[in-house]
Amino acid sequence: MKTLLSFVFCVTSPLNFCVVFTVFAEFSFTCVIDLVSALEHDGFLSGFMDFYQKTGEPYLGTAYGIMMCYWDGIVHFIMYLMMIQCLWNSKSYRTLGLFWAGSLFANMSVFVTGIVVGKFGSDIRPAFWLNMPFLILPIWGAIKLFNKPKSGPTLGGYKAHYDQSFSLIWRPTDLLLVLLLLGAMAFTLFRGLVALDSPLEACSTYLRQYEPYIKDPVGYPKVMMLHFMFYLLPMLGAFVYGLIVPGCTWMPDWTVFVAGGVAQCQWAHTGASIHPRTVTPFRIPDEAFLAVLTANLLYAVIPLLIAWRCTSSINFFLTGYVIK
Repeated sequence: MKTLLSFVFCVTSPLNFCVVFTVFAEFSFTCVIDLVSALEHDGFLSGFMDFYQKTGEPYLGTAYGIMMCYWDGIVHFIMYLMMIQCLWNSKSYRTLGLFWAGSLFANMSVFVTGIVVGKFGSDIRPAFWLNMPFLILPIWGAIKLFNKPKSGPTLGGYKAHYDQSFSLIWRPTDLLLVLLLLGAMAFTLFRGLVALDSPLEACSTYLRQYEPYIKDPVGYPKVMMLHFMFYLLPMLGAFVYGLIVPGCTWMPDWTVFVAGGVAQCQWAHTGASIHPRTVTPFRIPDEAFLAVLTANLLYAVIPLLIAWRCTSSINFFLTGYVIK
């Protein structure tokens, strides 16, 4: 009976409901395929993806491709199920949806660009174009979610007025987050210069002794560092501004979107830099392993902390004081 009522509701409800539900269901199926692909490439399974591995998308067998498939097969799959449940129960999935959109868009923008500019760029096969829907749909989803009215308050009252009356120096949590953001900005710029073959001695030393994976010929790490420098760096600067100046209503949504993208990218980048499929000269050197791993984990955690701060206590980011 519940299934019948759901079908009737889907048919009689706006087209948007059916489209979103169909997208989530279809993408959930592809998540299972990606997980099977990763498990087979790592030797845990056999006989499922042999034909596609040889004739379809050989770059899925790279270390980056395998780590990307693990993220898609586990993290994205869980998010799809959660969003389907929210859709089924008519609950809001705005925050989760923005995290998913940021994660999938960052995933596919690096993946698709890396294929074209990396060592696989001379062997583009028809199966490559199957990635286009996964690049376009998160953009569509993000636009829909950004334009969707927020379920929480948008106007501040006495509590918002009180929270916004404190300068940054009297908000130790925000002050710490600003310092972490400034550190992340410096690290982003530095690794971007490394990817661009800067002649600075510090860049050469870092590439040689800490993260040689940035110059892996597969192309993904270099593309990711450039994405971070040209797109993430301005956003981190905007977040610094949003933590200093009250009333930036865009902060909760954008911090969640960016946190999803950075989490996915850092998972794939860090995992690929230590994966056995990456040849030894491009893996993290043993003597620098702990330092590089810590830096990459912290780099992934900082946007998550910012997103948590902005979504858990939104008074500072409300606008318009309603004082009666």
